[in-house]
Amino acid sequence: MKPLSELAVLLGLELRNGGEDPLICSVATSKTARPDALVFAEDEQALRTALLSGAAAVVTTPGLATLLAGEKPALIANQPRLQFARAAQLLRGDRSSAGIHASAVVAANAMLGAEVSIAAGTVIGENVTIGSHSNIGAGAVIGEGVAIGSGCRIYPRTVIYPGTTLGDRVVVHAGAVLGADGFGYVRDAETGKYLLFPQQGTLVLEDDVEIGANTTIDRGALEETRIGHGTKIDNLVHIGHNCQIGSNVVIASLTGISGSCNVGDGAMLGGQVGMGDHSSVGDGVILGGQAGVLPHKNLVGPGMLFWGTPAKPVKQYLRELATLGRLTRKAKV
Repeated sequence: MKPLSELAVLLGLELRNGGEDPLICSVATSKTARPDALVFAEDEQALRTALLSGAAAVVTTPGLATLLAGEKPALIANQPRLQFARAAQLLRGDRSSAGIHASAVVAANAMLGAEVSIAAGTVIGENVTIGSHSNIGAGAVIGEGVAIGSGCRIYPRTVIYPGTTLGDRVVVHAGAVLGADGFGYVRDAETGKYLLFPQQGTLVLEDDVEIGANTTIDRGALEETRIGHGTKIDNLVHIGHNCQIGSNVVIASLTGISGSCNVGDGAMLGGQVGMGDHSSVGDGVILGGQAGVLPHKNLVGPGMLFWGTPAKPVKQYLRELATLGRLTRKAKV
């Protein structure tokens, strides 16, 4: 909980109608807001609803500030939704207490920073380093030599294999597996048997990456897999070995990315997208849900939206879909 005036300072926002300084404990919608909640409004109707709600204060735009009429204190922001989300993070804070639970197994040579929290049943391997104010959830397994930065949150039952490095403020949700062997095999032409190709590379997650629950990311085969800073990956995503995922990428649930793929900075991948091996998606490219990128295919063009399988520019895909519909009707199929 924080006074509204303190939130304004922390967020760098102007406080209007600040005669009162309510204590803000949570964020909420206008429908559910309690007297200690903060809400946001990005249009006139939303602001009118917010002003009639039980909320203590509202985050809104400079253009809408003239409608406030002293009814509630307000924080003025060019991007109210963004500042509302930032306020939520500040109010949530760190609810874990520092220290090592008695049932945790921590190697004697592991290096733990200040105010680190290690929950029950956790296993911390040899030569692990964990930065200050990081929290490791119950039952997590952190392999030998793993490096975890400061301010990280590792949720329960996460498994992080040796050879993995996490930057600062990385969030890994429950059940994720980071740094497992990639799916790379060599076939013996004489016997038909498969032999695992060496999977001895590394995995690097840069600062401010978030990994969803039960997502899996493989280590590199001989080099590295890398997830760029600020990238957000949903639940139940798989990323194969040797992939290079850029910065501030968004990847939705059930996406599968084969080995040795590249995804450029700022790209957006919808749900159930599939990328064949050695394919690439350029900076700022958007792949609609269930789009399929063929192996060795390169999709480029910032802001370009691709859809379908094989993925095509959305206008082309829709034209082809309409043409197919006309032909089907003419054939009376």
